[in-house]
Amino acid sequence: MTRRISTGTPWEPVVGYSRAVAAGDFVFVAGCTSVADGVFVHEGDAQAQTAQAIANVADALERVGASLADVVRTRMFVTDISRWEEYGRAHGAAFGSVMPATSMI
Repeated sequence: MTRRISTGTPWEPVVGYSRAVAAGDFVFVAGCTSVADGVFVHEGDAQAQTAQAIANVADALERVGASLADVVRTRMFVTDISRWEEYGRAHGAAFGSVMPATSMI
């Protein structure tokens, strides 16, 4: 059984995608950015942007009965790798002892 989850962003129906898709025991979450209530937030603050994006992932997971504790893999696509530590600190704060395999590109 496949469940498609929408979070109500204005671009989901335009682009034709789901925020998350649960298929069997797996949940696939679309890339998330620093958006809250359809508005980009935390401009210029890499750590806060990352935290918001991860909060959006957590919201999508909760809608299918999962949580960040269930995550086994993350990928972070960043705009300024010299700020890796800011992105990384937000990731570390969110995932703590979960420690998923991750990439930062």
